[in-house]
Amino acid sequence: MNSNRLDSALKALIGVLVVAFAWVVVDTMRETVITVGDSAPSFTITSDTGKTISVKDFGGKLLVLNFWATWCPPCVEETPSLSEFAKTFRKDGVVVLAVSVDHSEKAYKDFLSRFKPAFETARDASSDIPASYGTFKYPETYVINREGKVVQKVISNRDWMDPDMVASIRRLL
Repeated sequence: MNSNRLDSALKALIGVLVVAFAWVVVDTMRETVITVGDSAPSFTITSDTGKTISVKDFGGKLLVLNFWATWCPPCVEETPSLSEFAKTFRKDGVVVLAVSVDHSEKAYKDFLSRFKPAFETARDASSDIPASYGTFKYPETYVINREGKVVQKVISNRDWMDPDMVASIRRLL
């Protein structure tokens, strides 16, 4: 009788361990997707001007973090309005950082020469930073407040000077 109880207890324990193991495996396979209200994942990158930049560097300012690529037509389309937006809001403590996922440094540099964006740019050819945000389609932009929280997530291209967009940013200042 004791042997039957021990067998039953071992079977139950094995069952619990298998379920726990399966939960851990499934949980680690799930992709992180950052949404409004989440803390912005930390990162460090060197900009084209040679500055080392991290999310912490923007304390006290509103950070508009844009993920893009030169081969992405909507990204190209929104660049002029994003430049105008950066110029307009710079004096209000808004910083625009555009992180390119281009593999080709030449295509990236040619794009910057052609468009001369009025915001900070950097290249993350490995796409590690966008991946930490759950971004895999471009452009995608995160507006991060002074406390490091995502307060807006913009999927696809936008006219950054659209009155509604401008008003929504002004409300965050």
